Amino acid sequence: MTKNEIISSLNNLIETCKDGQEGFRQASEGVEDSDLKSIFSEYSLQRAQMAGELQQIVSGLGGEPEDSSSLAGSIHRGWINIKSAVTGNDREAILNEAERGEDVAVSNYKDSLEMNFPDNIMETVRQQYTKVQAAHDRVKSLRDRSRAASA
Repeated sequence: MTKNEIISSLNNLIETCKDGQEGFRQASEGVEDSDLKSIFSEYSLQRAQMAGELQQIVSGLGGEPEDSSSLAGSIHRGWINIKSAVTGNDREAILNEAERGEDVAVSNYKDSLEMNFPDNIMETVRQQYTKVQAAHDRVKSLRDRSRAASA
């Protein structure tokens, strides 16, 4: 991979992290349950830290690090807002949207694991992928439990 390809790929992951950061922040504001507020806030902070790690790598490579989320992320966050407004901050609806956002994040990180990054960068990407997958699985589990409880 060229340096520019590495920077571009990392900037895509930064966008993914920023999307998650903002999406989880809005999800925490859109749910009344204190357990979900805490979990979503934790994941929002985690994504901010992950974006910061990647931004430092991009800067170290001489690139301009991404500092905003993607259009798709904006659309997704808007969907969380619509869902929470329409459903009266319904726990299951917000968990559905959070899980859908995490599906995208997991997919983006899986794609990045196929890249030919230098070892030090690949290690960071692998560590972050593990965190993203764990968050996805936890949100999915919470969603499934919420769905079962309302059935």
